[in-house]
Amino acid sequence: MKRRDILWASGAVLLPVTARAQVVDLNDAINKAGRQRMLSQRMAKSYFAIGQGVEPELADRTLAASMTLFDRQLVELKMFAPQPLIKATYTQLESAWGDYKAALVGERPGKSHADEVIALASKVLALAHQGTGQLEKVADRPLGRLVNISGRQRMLSQRMAALYLSASWGVQTATSTAELTKARDEFVAAHQLLKGAPEATSSIKAELELAQMQWGFFESALRTLKPGNPDPRHMSHVFTTSERILQVMDGVTGMYSKLGQV
Repeated sequence: MKRRDILWASGAVLLPVTARAQVVDLNDAINKAGRQRMLSQRMAKSYFAIGQGVEPELADRTLAASMTLFDRQLVELKMFAPQPLIKATYTQLESAWGDYKAALVGERPGKSHADEVIALASKVLALAHQGTGQLEKVADRPLGRLVNISGRQRMLSQRMAALYLSASWGVQTATSTAELTKARDEFVAAHQLLKGAPEATSSIKAELELAQMQWGFFESALRTLKPGNPDPRHMSHVFTTSERILQVMDGVTGMYSKLGQV
């Protein structure tokens, strides 16, 4: 087995592979801001998994690690914010995150609280996306856009898994199913854009090919969805394959981010 497979077999929570102790430049800020979007959905996914007994130990660790990382990066981004408007966004995000965090840890995950978690995760996602866009606008370079797009793929991987698990649980089934289809289409389109970007190095293209392979496994898992009629094996597969594709795309985003460094 390759080292990556061995780590996955052990149930390790690998993310993040590219995180630094502080924001070093605008591309790094866009990377971390985009990662906040992903974490909003990864925490919802973990909550739904725990509530349904899907990979409970891994989901517990994933939720705890995601909350810790979100806390740390929020402080870093708020301190780095290069404009008052951006700092205001992160102040709003800090408030929304407080509500979301309380919902995640207030009680043991249960279906009766799932609607609240979805609403709060969506609010945090919207503000995190707003901050990412504002930072990309300040950067005003094609590379910043690619960091944003590749970073958004991480979010979509977690959003699709969260939507699958919520629909399986019978929570907002129609909306979750429709949003899952939309997210799938967006992921495929963005992946093609990234593969065709002139800034993509041979190393980035190799990782994108790996992501394409992982996407095949993930998409197959997503197609097993039977709303309101969950299968524990399929839900477990969705959870773990979403983590694998996330890991690859986090690495790709970090590689694009580093292209802008001197």
